[in-house]
Amino acid sequence: MIRGERVLLRSRRESDVAVLCDGLYDDVLGHSRADSRPWVPTQPSKSPFTHALDDPAPDAAHFTVVEAVPVTPDAPDGERLVGEALLWGIDLHNRGAHLGLSLLPSARGRGLGTDVVRVLCEYGFAVRGLRRLEINTLYDNHAMVAAAHRCGFVREGLRRRSAWVYGEFLDELILGLLAEDWPPTRAGGTTGE
Repeated sequence: MIRGERVLLRSRRESDVAVLCDGLYDDVLGHSRADSRPWVPTQPSKSPFTHALDDPAPDAAHFTVVEAVPVTPDAPDGERLVGEALLWGIDLHNRGAHLGLSLLPSARGRGLGTDVVRVLCEYGFAVRGLRRLEINTLYDNHAMVAAAHRCGFVREGLRRRSAWVYGEFLDELILGLLAEDWPPTRAGGTTGE
């Protein structure tokens, strides 16, 4: 488990699959905006969220994102499931990977995405020893672009009309972050802890 300021990235549990499937995969438009693969109807036991339970792929690291909350009857372990995150396309020769995340609708707009990006960067750079992380996101995904910029990512390019999203081609931004630029310098010239 890797801890951020407000979120934890942990391994996928079987109980996570149905929640993620209901909240993320069954939203066809949302899935189309978040994943380059087409949406197809599937049973929860065969959902794309189950692959993290079985044999992990060598070129990907899948996490369940949970928000740290006070212990209550609804959250007896002090966690509230809020989404998924991953490093994918991990290239050990060139020491790079792509970063992605999807938050449940109830978790969006609360600043959690920035914390998830920070924790994924820590995992990629500190734990995996990668040299470069990249985010490919839709041009109009303002929340992801803002979270990436807050974490030190810079815009490196635009792929015009490269993403087929629910009946139209949309532009994608390419954002990159190098290990030597992480963690980003905070206001006042220090790298906060």
